[in-house]
Amino acid sequence: MALHMSSLFLRTLREDPADAEVPSHKLLVRAGYVRRVSPGIYAWLPLGLRVLRNVERIVRQEMDAIGAQELVFPALLPREPYEATNRWTDYGDNLFRLKDRKGGDYLLGPTHEELFTLTVKDLFSSYKDLPVSLYQIQTKYRDEARPRAGVLRGREFVMKDSYSFDIDAAGLEKSYQAHRDAYVRIFDRLGFDYVIVQAMSGAMGGSKSEEFLATAEVGEDTYVRCASCGYAANVEAVRVPAPDPVPFADAPAAHVEDTPDTPTIETLVDHLNERFPREDRAWTAADTLKNVVVMLVHPDGTREPLAIGVPGDREVDEKRLEAQVSPAEVEPFEATDFDANPALAKGYIGPGALGLDGTAHIRYLLDPRVAEGTRWVTGANQPGHHVIDLAAGRDFTADGTIEAAEVRAGDPCPACDSVLQSARGIEMGHVFQLGTKYAEALGLKVLDEKGKLVTVTMGSYGVGVSRAVAAVVEGNHDEAGICWPRELAPADVHIVAAGKDEQVLAAAEQVAVDLEDRGLSCIVDDRRGVSPGVKFKDSELIGVPTIVVVGKGLTRGVVEIKDRRSGLRREVPVGSAAAEVLAEVGRA
Repeated sequence: MALHMSSLFLRTLREDPADAEVPSHKLLVRAGYVRRVSPGIYAWLPLGLRVLRNVERIVRQEMDAIGAQELVFPALLPREPYEATNRWTDYGDNLFRLKDRKGGDYLLGPTHEELFTLTVKDLFSSYKDLPVSLYQIQTKYRDEARPRAGVLRGREFVMKDSYSFDIDAAGLEKSYQAHRDAYVRIFDRLGFDYVIVQAMSGAMGGSKSEEFLATAEVGEDTYVRCASCGYAANVEAVRVPAPDPVPFADAPAAHVEDTPDTPTIETLVDHLNERFPREDRAWTAADTLKNVVVMLVHPDGTREPLAIGVPGDREVDEKRLEAQVSPAEVEPFEATDFDANPALAKGYIGPGALGLDGTAHIRYLLDPRVAEGTRWVTGANQPGHHVIDLAAGRDFTADGTIEAAEVRAGDPCPACDSVLQSARGIEMGHVFQLGTKYAEALGLKVLDEKGKLVTVTMGSYGVGVSRAVAAVVEGNHDEAGICWPRELAPADVHIVAAGKDEQVLAAAEQVAVDLEDRGLSCIVDDRRGVSPGVKFKDSELIGVPTIVVVGKGLTRGVVEIKDRRSGLRREVPVGSAAAEVLAEVGRA
C-alpha cells in the first residue's frame, strides 16, 4: 500500500539542524529520515527505517550467497568473556559498563568476537564441523568521546559482524577471500564510490587487514594510493621506506651552539641560516629533528611518557600514533608533566635528555627516516641551545622506531618508485585475519584428522550498516536534497498531486494504485492546503529516484515524469504513466 504524505509520520525542515556539520547529517534530519535523541544517538523514522532495511537486505543477500549463516546475540553481555581476552580493560572508556541488581558486571556489546568464539566452542569439536561462517546484523554500543556527523559516528549504531572459523591458515585465506568478494558486491550495490586499502588491525588483533572506504571529503580517515602500482593504504598502515645507513666516520663532531629564542622549527631554521649558513644550500626544516613528548594512558590507568623523534618538516599524526600505541590512549604532555621531568627543556628537547645514559625513564622512538649516520640539528636539552651535526647511531640511539609522522601527498610510494596521492574516506567495512588470538584466549580447539587438538583460526568481517545510509547520502546529493540509488530508496516513485482539484488528487491516487499493482512502492503527496512549490521541494529533498507530477497537464491528459538525479522531465499520457514508469525503473 502506498505511503500518503497526508498521514505519513514525517516533517521536513527548511533549515539545517544547528549541530549538523556534514551534508548527510543535514539532509537525513531535514528530510525526516532520522531524529536526534541525544549526542550520537538517533531514532530511525519511517522513511529512514525503510532505507536502513534496504541496506540490511543487500548485506543479507550477499552474506547468504557465500554460505554464511545468520544468528543474533544479545547486546547486554557479561564481563567474563571480555575479561578472558583482556578487552574489558583494553576498551577503556569506549565501553558502556553497567551492573545488575546483584552487583554483576555487564557491558553493552561493541563487537562480539568473544560470543561467537564461545558459541562455536560449545557446539563444535571436530575438524569435520569446519569451516563455518556466522554473522549477525545488530545494534552496537561504543561510548564515543566525540560523537559527530549524525549517524556517521554515533554511540549506538547498526553493524553487520561476521566470523569465519577454519582448521588452518589455508582455510582462513579462503574464507577471507570469500568475505572480501562479498563486500565488493555489497558496496557495488550500495551505490557510492569506494576504495579498498591496507589497514591496521588495532585492538582487534590479527595479521592481514583491509578497509573499505567510501570516498568523501568529510571522511575521518585519510588514505593514500599510488597511480602507478595500485598501492593503497590507510595512513595508519603506511610503512615509510627507511633510507640506507650513511657512513659517518668522516662526519664532523656534534657541537652545541647558542640559539636564543628558537623554540619552534621555523625560528630555528631562520636562525641557522642567519648565524650558521651552509655552503651547499640553505637549512630547511627537514634538517632538524623534532622531539615530541606525549603521555600514554594505558587501559589500567598507568601513565607513561613517550618521546617521538620525527624530521622537523613533519608533524606527529595523532591517528597514526594512536594506532601504534593502542590500546593506550594519547594525551598531551602538560606543564605539570614538564615540572615532573625537569631534564626536559620545553622547545629544546634532545635525545640526551631521554634516558639514553640509562638514568632517565622516558622511552624514545624514532621515525624510520632517522637512519643510522644521518646528521641532525636538534635540542641540546637547555633553553636557547641546539646541537648541530648530531649523528644517529654515533651520538645517540633510540629504543626503536615508530610510524607516527604524518604521511603526505607526494611522499614516495612504499611499493614502487612513484609518489603517493592523498584523499579522505569514511570507513564502511573492515576485514581481518584474526588468526588464533580469540580462540587461544577462550580455548576454542577441535580435533584434527589425526585426533590431535588444534586451535581454530578465525577471521572477522564488519560492515557499518547504519553508517552506510549516511555514506550513500554523502555521495548522492545535490543542492536540493538527497538522490537515492534506486535499490536503497524508501520508495520507487514519489507522486506529487500538484493542485487542489479533486480530479488531480484522484488521478494521482490512481497512478499509485496502478504502480503498486505492478510491484512498485509509492509515496503520494496528497496533502491538501500545501502549495505545489512546497511539494516539489519536499520531493527533491526526500530524494526518491522517480517523481511523477500530476497537475495542470491533466487537462491535456498528460502527467510529468522526472528523473531526480538528472533532472530530465518528460510528459506522458496519464493512461500509460504506469507502463512508462515501469520501463524507466527497469521492470517493464
